Order: sequence, then C-alpha cells, then structure tokens
Amino acid sequence: MRRRHCIALCAAAGLAWTHAPLHAQPAATVPVVIVVGDSLSAEYGLRRGTGWVALLEQRLAQQKIAARVVNASISGDTTSGGRSRLPALLAQHKPAVVVIELGGNDALRGLPLQMTEDNLSAMTDAAQKAGAKVLLVGMQVPPNYGTDYANRFAALFEKVGRARKADVVPFLLKGVADGPDALGMFQADRIHPKEEAHPRMLENVWPALRRLLPR
Repeated sequence: MRRRHCIALCAAAGLAWTHAPLHAQPAATVPVVIVVGDSLSAEYGLRRGTGWVALLEQRLAQQKIAARVVNASISGDTTSGGRSRLPALLAQHKPAVVVIELGGNDALRGLPLQMTEDNLSAMTDAAQKAGAKVLLVGMQVPPNYGTDYANRFAALFEKVGRARKADVVPFLLKGVADGPDALGMFQADRIHPKEEAHPRMLENVWPALRRLLPR
C-alpha cells in the first residue's frame, strides 16, 4: 500500500477557532456544531479557511442551514486531551452536535486501545448527557502496526457508536489515504493531507452530519 495510510498520526501545534453564526438569528437560537479533533481538523500546514471544517461552514451557508461552527481542534491532541477539554466546551457552547475526530495520535503514541475506547465512550456519554448528538469520525492506522491492531483500532469507532447509539463516519480519509494517488494527496511530510484533499474529507463527513442537523 506504499505509504497511503500515513494518515495524520501526528503531533504538531495548533489552535481552535470559533466561527460566527451564519444568519442573523440571535446566537442563543442558532444550533452549535463543535468539532473536537486533531491536526486533520485544525488546518495543519494549510491556508486558513481551506480545511474541511472551514469548508463545512461554507456548505452550511450555501445550503442556508442556520448553524454556528466551533472548531475546537488542536494539532497533536489525543482522546485523553479531548476528554479533558470537552466539559468546558459543552458548558460554554451548549452544542446541538459534537463531532469527535480523535484517536489517530493515540495510535501514534502506542497508547492502549482500551484507553482510546474508554475516552471516546466517555466523551460520547458527556456530550449526549449535555443534550448533544454525537458524530464519531473514524481513523485507520498504517499496516506496519500489524493486521490485528489495525483491525481492532478501526473497529473501535463503530463499537463505541453502536454502544452509545451515536453516528459514525468509518474513515475520514477514505478516498484520500486509500485512493489511486494517495501520495499526491499529502503534504511533503506524507502525513498531513493537502488542501485539495479536504473537500473529499468533507464529503466523507457530510452525509452523516447532515442527518444530525435541523431541517
């Protein structure tokens, strides 16, 4: 598979940002979508406004879907980091939808799969108890991690989703890391997707996310 699964298992600096409401409704009445992710969602190495989360905001505006996007993604974050940050985010933004895009850095650091599963479960539980719908965005690891580990890692997102009745995107980088021009879709580090890969990443997330948004 060459290096097609070098799929953003990375640790790099990043910042979270908040976008304004798309329409002139009072902020309190506009549903909030929080994305809690790592470098794949934090526009690592990209021009600001070109990552899939920024493209999501544009999609919402184009389709006249009133929603406010809060990108709470930090490059290098793990599920433990997301779990520790989530309570404050829930209290501050009172989201209608929480998108959890974490786990890749857990695998990079060789953290136990059970810990990753427990953290994703705890985040899902916390968001649901706060009244939010949850979308888990899955990741995969390179084949050199071993077939058993890779299969169990990929399956844990669906496992958590089934147990918590949360929606799941199986693989954020489907069509990017496993496409015919996988190497050409990544930055020079062969880890982070290029700008042109992010529209496909949004398309991978959009169908499941759209079902969770108000009609």
